Amino acid sequence: MSEVKISAEPRTEFGKGGARRTRRAGKVPAVLYGHGEKPKHIALPAREFAAAIRKGGANQLFAIEVSDGTQVLALPKAIQRDPIKDSFEHVDLLLVRRGEKVTVEVPVQLTGEAAKDTLIVHDHDTLSVTADATKVPDHLEASIEGAEPGTTITAADVELPSGVELATDGETAVASVTAAPTAEQLEATLPEVEEATEEAEAETGEETAESPEGAPAAEGEETPAEAKTEA
Repeated sequence: MSEVKISAEPRTEFGKGGARRTRRAGKVPAVLYGHGEKPKHIALPAREFAAAIRKGGANQLFAIEVSDGTQVLALPKAIQRDPIKDSFEHVDLLLVRRGEKVTVEVPVQLTGEAAKDTLIVHDHDTLSVTADATKVPDHLEASIEGAEPGTTITAADVELPSGVELATDGETAVASVTAAPTAEQLEATLPEVEEATEEAEAETGEETAESPEGAPAAEGEETPAEAKTEA
């Protein structure tokens, strides 16, 4: 994976208010740490960062140039998103060096088609691997081509690029192949599903009757509108 150059600015405001103002300015609050150095608080341009993550994935390598003259390589270690706005709230970035080995979680993609009348269960979407910090793959591939019911694809079956080593237990199940239910089996489960749905609706109705709308919150409690948090 090629590195993406991105500019950054030192961040001097902290806490919820500072982070909110940083995001309003079109930037993402971030922290650089690692190699025994003191954490460095920075702000990244939101659009450029989002574009790089969309293209390269969560393990995109960044060449960061801070306006104070600092130049470093870093990998995202933790990314906080706003699920409603689909925006980035905060990023933890791990300092790395060329040639340094790092252990990261990499997405696994299933390729091929299993045998007819089967269902595929993706047991693990990612696997932990060790690779050169500048050569972390954006994804791994596991073939399910022609897989029959009862087949289990393990971590050891996943194709690894040159220089990449599996850090996860090789027996970890990545995907399982089962027989698709027949029409008769589906029809047999319909009464059970309908009964469960009716019971759930009845319980919901009872809870609503016992908890009238508009009841004030107890003293010291926050209402849902007041209980918003920010990263």
